[in-house]
Amino acid sequence: MGRAFEFRKGRKMKRWAHMAKAFTRLGKDIVIAIKEGGSSDPDSNSRLRAVLQNCKAENMPKDNIERAIKRATDKDTSNYEERLFEGYGPYGIAVLVETATDNNNRTVAAVRSYFTKTGGSLGTSGSVEFMFDHKCHFKIAKGDLDVEELELELIDFGAEEVFEEENDIMIYGEFQSFGSLQKALEEQKLEIISSGLERIPTVTKKLTPEEEEDVDKLLEKLEEDDDVQNVYHSMG
Repeated sequence: MGRAFEFRKGRKMKRWAHMAKAFTRLGKDIVIAIKEGGSSDPDSNSRLRAVLQNCKAENMPKDNIERAIKRATDKDTSNYEERLFEGYGPYGIAVLVETATDNNNRTVAAVRSYFTKTGGSLGTSGSVEFMFDHKCHFKIAKGDLDVEELELELIDFGAEEVFEEENDIMIYGEFQSFGSLQKALEEQKLEIISSGLERIPTVTKKLTPEEEEDVDKLLEKLEEDDDVQNVYHSMG
């Protein structure tokens, strides 16, 4: 098994505390996908197609999805700016924060305050990002697929790790390979359950339980913010 498997197995990231937070995140993903792809038709918008698969995986209600699509096609709806924040939490833990915001000043002020109030510090661009590998991932239904054979078939499309997880199959590759892997899986008519991008720390740092609690205070504040889409860290 490779590093992506070990990271997925042992990471400390908490799932969204409330389902509403996941729906808010996915709603923004829909708006961004439609605004950037120029179409609300998933057949012609591969990014939207991927987001809708994730909505299904999270059991997002159809009404929520339709409202997000309607909001995205409204000319008066401003687009969300995607921005990455980098910093250090307590005990030198590296933290990456992916945001999607319609008010950058608000988001900058909020993220900076979370770091400051929990004993961390917000860094400059490039200060932390190099400590993480940017990967794409897909979860597909296993069915009667042979994992080793599938890996050999997908290597040419950018797959780096393919492994079984809870009766499904996880596929990891460089984030630039997202499109080619998505196309390959769709052409083979494999059932994509969910997909996305992920940042995997190249080095992790072990902390005591008490120290972990201090870092968790920062992570929780970040994850509760509506402008925050994803939070990654180097805590082992």
